[in-house]
Amino acid sequence: MKKQNRRDFIKLSALSVGFLGLSSGRLFAEDHINERLNLLTKTPKAQGRSVMDLRVDPIEQVRIGIIGVGNRGYGHVKTINSLTPKARIVAICDVRENRVKRALDLLESLNHKKPKIAAYSGSEEAWKDMVKRDDIDLVVVVTPEPDHAAMAIYAMQQGKHVVSEVPIAFTMDECWGLVNTAEETQRHCMMLENVSYGEEELWILNMVKKGVFGTLTFAEAGYLHHLLEKLFISNEDPKYHGYYKQWRLRLHANYDANLYPTHGLGPVANYMEIGRGDRFEQLVSMSSLEASLHEYSPKSPPENAFYNRKHFAHGDMNSSMIKTHKGRMIILKHDVVSPRPYSRINTLAGTKAYHEGYPSRLALYSEDRGHNWLDKEKYREMRDKYEHPLWVKMKKEAEENGGHGGIDYIEFYRLIQNLNKGLPMDMDVYDGVNWSVIVPLSRLSVELGSVPVKFPDFTRGRWKEERELGVYKYI
Repeated sequence: MKKQNRRDFIKLSALSVGFLGLSSGRLFAEDHINERLNLLTKTPKAQGRSVMDLRVDPIEQVRIGIIGVGNRGYGHVKTINSLTPKARIVAICDVRENRVKRALDLLESLNHKKPKIAAYSGSEEAWKDMVKRDDIDLVVVVTPEPDHAAMAIYAMQQGKHVVSEVPIAFTMDECWGLVNTAEETQRHCMMLENVSYGEEELWILNMVKKGVFGTLTFAEAGYLHHLLEKLFISNEDPKYHGYYKQWRLRLHANYDANLYPTHGLGPVANYMEIGRGDRFEQLVSMSSLEASLHEYSPKSPPENAFYNRKHFAHGDMNSSMIKTHKGRMIILKHDVVSPRPYSRINTLAGTKAYHEGYPSRLALYSEDRGHNWLDKEKYREMRDKYEHPLWVKMKKEAEENGGHGGIDYIEFYRLIQNLNKGLPMDMDVYDGVNWSVIVPLSRLSVELGSVPVKFPDFTRGRWKEERELGVYKYI
């Protein structure tokens, strides 16, 4: 094994303290990088009972508090309101008072009456006061990425169930903090990965379950979304519709990693039953050079904090390869700066079928040995035959209530339905951290020259148990 030099030691130590969220008292005395990487992914002793397939008492009407109603949260207000009386918003918090007022105005226009909802704003800590209320069952976290885990952990400690936007964690310690707190408090903690409810994604999942794909071998997923101009929008812009305090651009300025892995990876993890008979085992990640951000920065206004900045840490494209316990391979990409059409890729290969998304195309071994894509008629036949029962049941409601083509509505419908009935969540805390830990693991791999990095086992061995996905078991 190659001996690590002093520079490697300093770099790994800095990463451990900073991005991975480890304290300096937990740095390592061993001489080799691999030994230290193994320690980073060591499974700690459980501090509570597993929350796999957790059931709690049914909640007839789910009382909800929302943290963050800027961009995404504003849309969630409308979606949750459409589920009345099964769910009811009782409190809203945003550090900006005008965002809270806008959300309250929306509810007044939707319900044709002034809402009786508690409002919290004006302070970075106001959300804590809201979460302490005794009339809230569920906290919805819709804030910048680095805040998700801390808010979710605090909410569970206050006895609340919690759901959070993606990714649900940003460091290794945050991942374990979420798992340990969920197990200690026996509260639901779910990541709001809406793409897992997509019509195309659930159609593919249904075909996988019905044996259409045969043995799964390979997948490719990602988040390819041209956000270059939006990243630079400043809060001071009177037409501001960007990210609060440019939080997303600040991440690109400081971290080279896959910063947004879950939209593409979530559905693939479901296809491959990750955490339900298979698991992610190791990852290798690398990034291209960075060009788009620093070339665009001189075009932003001089008063912009990132005007004419010469260096951003994040390469234009980050690509990671993941190997599962069963030997399957996943390629995961992240690129939000290149001028390209939106895509989550959604490629899945099996011994009997192959699919590619954007646009959706399917090839079957039984049809010309897979040498050609199915024609429109045969493709439509497969869509109709294997449409997921959830979309068969709810397509009209999803179209009426909208939200990313209806997937936001279905996501919240399922969430509230499960709480109403006392059923397990479709996605649990283990799913959330398994998909989110890509962020710190990919950064660690990139920083250390694209070395393989092992995944922690957040389930503490229970991933070996074959379980049915909630979107298949409880329809």
